[in-house]
Amino acid sequence: MQHTQTPAVILLKDGTVFKGLACGKIGTTTGEIAFNTGMTGYQEIFTDPSYSGQIVVMATAHIGNYGVEASEIESEGCKIKGLVTKKFSAVNSRYRETDTLQNYLEQDDVVGIMDVDTRALVRHIRDNGAQNAIISSETTDLEVLKAQLEKIPSMKGMELASQVSTKETYTVGEESAKYKVALLDFGVKKNIIRSLVERDCFVKVFPYNTSFEELKSFSPDGIMLSNGPGDPEPLTEVIDTVGKLVEADYPIFGICLGHQILALSQGLTTEKMYNGHRGINHPIKNLISGKSEITSQNHGFVVKMEEAIANENITVTHQHLNDETLAGIALKNKNAFSVQYHPESSPGPHDSRYLFDQFIENINKN
Repeated sequence: MQHTQTPAVILLKDGTVFKGLACGKIGTTTGEIAFNTGMTGYQEIFTDPSYSGQIVVMATAHIGNYGVEASEIESEGCKIKGLVTKKFSAVNSRYRETDTLQNYLEQDDVVGIMDVDTRALVRHIRDNGAQNAIISSETTDLEVLKAQLEKIPSMKGMELASQVSTKETYTVGEESAKYKVALLDFGVKKNIIRSLVERDCFVKVFPYNTSFEELKSFSPDGIMLSNGPGDPEPLTEVIDTVGKLVEADYPIFGICLGHQILALSQGLTTEKMYNGHRGINHPIKNLISGKSEITSQNHGFVVKMEEAIANENITVTHQHLNDETLAGIALKNKNAFSVQYHPESSPGPHDSRYLFDQFIENINKN
């Protein structure tokens, strides 16, 4: 049921308060607040493991109007910590049979708040940066909520991949496929695996902390480093493992967190962004081909551009056109490359799918 008359409140770490009404589950939740500018694809956003630990503000006004549908998930359930929206639809309409978003959020224990001036909230985050927040439909006592919020650690230094990675290995695709790909799961989206299987890959998905020796024993033709949540720098053992994979000259393709870990394995460093990039229309320029791409993005950390430029073993291959941040690298002396966005996503254009083909070409070179 929709709690249309239950008061709710969201309190930011800097003391900013927005009042509204409850949606999703009645309760209290905390996390780092972030906004996504996509006008469609809310179900894919809510089930993306890269959003683990985050309260998501949807910048578009209407959420829930086309319901939810089983094939449009990127993991086994909602990964967001909370939802903030302007208009939240209690009914849905679509040609495929769907459930309501309200039911979906309740089933996955997601606390939300609606009837918020999300335009004002997004502008506030843009001006004041990402920060922790708390949503509650259990209490509107700001002093109580402030005390809870004080206990929440910063996303900087927070390792979250272990919370969303698979605990056991599993395989997808036909064992007789042309290529064997070992995928290190830091919070993988299902469409990354689908994009590999479509290219005749047999994919074995490994837990995030799998050793170099175990990965090697699979005799993979290539290594996929998946997306995921949190700060990459605490993942020191994983960074060391990826460094060994690079030295062994496996063809490697990294996406988002996987991209950051590849960069860290080569001596580069990352930094927390003021706001992050989250949306489905981010412009990226391929500096090698000169072509631009419309991309889907979701990240709050970025590899330092000046370090990549200064490193003689790294080529900067892609750049974000809005703020000129680093969006892709290739290693000059090894068979490895990575990007800071989601080539498997389908925000409309498939501009970046060629990167999966490039990965297959690199495997064929070996």
